[in-house]
Amino acid sequence: MKIDEEIPKEHSAHIEHAVDTTVSTKDALQASTDEHGATVGEALRHNYKAVLWSAAISLSIIMEGYDVALIYQFFTYPAFQQKFGSYRAEQGDYVVSGPWQAGLSNGANVGIVIGGFMNGYLSTRFGYKKVLLAALFFMNWFIFILFFAPSAPVLLVGQILCGLTWGIFATSSPAYASEVCPLALRGYLTCYVNLCWAMGQFIASGALYGLLKIESEWSYRIAYALQWIWPLPLFLLIAFAPESPWWLARNNRIDDAYKSLARLDTRGRESHQRTLAQITHTLELESKLESGSSYLDCFRGIDRRRTEIVCMSFAGQVLSGSAFAYTPTYFFVQAGISTKNAYQITVGGTAISFVGTIISWFLLTRFGRRQLYVAGIACLTCFLLVIGTTAAASESSSAKWGQAALCLVWLFTYSVTLGPVTYTIISETSSIHLRAKSVCLSRNVYNITNIVAQVVEPYLINPTEANLKGKTAFVWAATAAVTTIWAFFRLPECRGRTYDELDVMFHRKVPTRKFATYQVNAHSEDALETEGVVDNHGDKKD
Repeated sequence: MKIDEEIPKEHSAHIEHAVDTTVSTKDALQASTDEHGATVGEALRHNYKAVLWSAAISLSIIMEGYDVALIYQFFTYPAFQQKFGSYRAEQGDYVVSGPWQAGLSNGANVGIVIGGFMNGYLSTRFGYKKVLLAALFFMNWFIFILFFAPSAPVLLVGQILCGLTWGIFATSSPAYASEVCPLALRGYLTCYVNLCWAMGQFIASGALYGLLKIESEWSYRIAYALQWIWPLPLFLLIAFAPESPWWLARNNRIDDAYKSLARLDTRGRESHQRTLAQITHTLELESKLESGSSYLDCFRGIDRRRTEIVCMSFAGQVLSGSAFAYTPTYFFVQAGISTKNAYQITVGGTAISFVGTIISWFLLTRFGRRQLYVAGIACLTCFLLVIGTTAAASESSSAKWGQAALCLVWLFTYSVTLGPVTYTIISETSSIHLRAKSVCLSRNVYNITNIVAQVVEPYLINPTEANLKGKTAFVWAATAAVTTIWAFFRLPECRGRTYDELDVMFHRKVPTRKFATYQVNAHSEDALETEGVVDNHGDKKD
């Protein structure tokens, strides 16, 4: 992908003219009007390069989805159990103990938390592109530790170090997608991040199923070695990607922001000037609102509510029962299903997740973020209750297969609703000044919640611990119910809103249920006033 046009010296004044308030406001308003009026087809025609670059960078998420799926499914993998587990006479087989299951699964999460917090500073300082390239470089070397690990402690170190890079991938991709794609495509490209996660899970499940026939250590070592496929091609691809024009504008690199826009769409110089005026207007608006750029600023003023929304939305993915039902291979085996059948079901489940995410693209435009999230988490709560009830009522073979089928129904529902829409919510709800840190913070709340879940889950389900089997679903049904209540009362609808409109709406403290119908002109002189604006139902906001 090449730059469509360079900035001639004689036109440099056209960029600097954005300083003029009247012209800048007019251009920003026109850019906002054009963005609201663009259809999906029109946005694709003019912004196909932005779509391709965003999709390419999001491919880094495949590596995180792949390895996270590996470690969870390795706990039932015969060769892995023999290498890193211990023999249990009561089971007549090798078993990775509950503490080591928790340690190995959470090692990556600890690294992801650290990497996420680091990325909040690094991407703000150096930009998304440079940080991603550095992460891919180190990732290539950290895989050697996983491949050659002679013991569980060394494997744990490898998981933590790889987690540092996955934390960067997981937080950079949705933030980049939300900044380079126009309003009409924002939901699709942020949801695509979840599709990449599902692709990684699917590849991992398929690889592990294919390697089951190998009885030596090479069965799991080959699975780790497959990760070397990704870093080099992605490094070469991202090296040519344009930086986010929002990041460039935040750092006063206006000429570079113009060049970046020229590589992201095909609409021409005048359109790029209007887009830059809109970016500048949004950044100036946030400056007036005293929106800072540190982690502490995420918890101050109007940004406190936005931080609550992104953090709780992401934590809801774990609280919905994902530790139990999203990668249920270990649960299937403990429920009495053979290892071969358990992996076959898991491969099918990851395919369901992939298809579900694609379906969510069509639902996202029709129903919006709030409806999908609230309806999704409510349904997941009900499914978990049914799974737990089935497990408590019978331990017959038909009951076990019934629980497996319900887990797949849970997975499909999650993949159509909660899973992908969360990435859209966390990408568009935060302010531009705090975008990188807000996404990193929300992802780390998810990771910390996941660490707790991965400590609790092995003890609940492991035959050497609580041995609850399917009744573990009751525990997650309770956390999912709490998340449902929160989402119903606190999660607003941000569909169809530009970033400056969201800034004004959060500043005016618009009630959650009025977000979808609220009328606001972010470019008017009284945009930051908190009185006199009505929604489409005629209710006045005081």
